[in-house]
Amino acid sequence: MDWLEHRIPPPLVAVILGILMWLPARPLPPFGGRLWLALLVLLGGIAVCLAGVLSFRRARTTVNPLKPESASSLVVAGIYRHTRNPMYLGFAIVLLAWSIALASLPAVLGVVAFVLYINRFQIVPEEQALRQRFGANFDAYCRRVRRWV
Repeated sequence: MDWLEHRIPPPLVAVILGILMWLPARPLPPFGGRLWLALLVLLGGIAVCLAGVLSFRRARTTVNPLKPESASSLVVAGIYRHTRNPMYLGFAIVLLAWSIALASLPAVLGVVAFVLYINRFQIVPEEQALRQRFGANFDAYCRRVRRWV
C-alpha cells in the first residue's frame, strides 16, 4: 500500500470522506443548537488550517503536502509550537463539524478514517522526508511537539 503515500491531496481525502459521511446520514429536523455548535467547530477547524498555512507562508516554505522533500525550512513557530500538523488537524475538525451537522453517529467514523489515513499515507512519509532533510532538528522538534494535539 506504499503506492498511496503522498498520492491523494489531503483536502481531497477530506472531501471524499465528507461525502461518504453524508451518504448514510438520515436528515434530522434542523435544531439550532446543533447547527450553531457545528458552525463554531467548523470555524475553529478553518482557523487551525489557516494558522498552519500562514506559518508556512511566513517561513517561505512549500505548503504542497505531496512534496515534503521540497521544504526549505522547518517551521516550529506559531501554531506549530502546539501541533506538528495543524492543517490536517484543521481538516479533521472540519469533518467533526460536518458530523455534528449531520447528527449521525456513524459519520464520526469519517473523522476516524481521515485521521488513520492521513497518519499512515501522509504524515509518516512526510516525517521521513523531513527527518532526512532536517535531521536532529526535526527529531528534537518531534520530542517537543505532538503529532496532532
